[in-house]
Amino acid sequence: MTKIINLQLYRNIALEKRIFAPWKRRFGEIYGLKTRLSDLSDKVLYHLAQPGEPSSVAYYELIMGVLDFERAPNFHYLSNENKMKVVDIHLFLADQVRFEMMWRLEWIKAFEARKFGLIELVQNFKNIKTKCRENPPELAESNPDYHAYTKLTYGDKEVFIRRMLQKALEAFTERI
Repeated sequence: MTKIINLQLYRNIALEKRIFAPWKRRFGEIYGLKTRLSDLSDKVLYHLAQPGEPSSVAYYELIMGVLDFERAPNFHYLSNENKMKVVDIHLFLADQVRFEMMWRLEWIKAFEARKFGLIELVQNFKNIKTKCRENPPELAESNPDYHAYTKLTYGDKEVFIRRMLQKALEAFTERI
């Protein structure tokens, strides 16, 4: 009797392992090809929302895994073009993680990147980034700063939300 092997399933398992094995070791959690920002635990989200090297390395692990650029420690050996690509995606993902954190705090309304998986955010970075710019997050009416927010121009509203990061990090520590 012939045994049929599902090659697509095998490829998906290999892809998941390549992309998420570093995060499994780092965070002790398992992720899959369809994982979204909303699937990340509060602990992981908080870690990724932090500025600095520890979160950067975690982003590089994900991004370089998706793009098949070897492992994060090899970042410095990438071509300048690929380094810039990884850094651009890292900055974009960091913003989206922070928006997810603010969404969980009920500080902002839904945001565009929330509907995409992590892998898709990396693979289709340019298109999704454009969509996110066209539909930036909005401050929730329940936020105490909402009245001041409504008086701002369109471009200043997104800057206003980004400036809330430190407060959001402090407030989010109470969740973990």
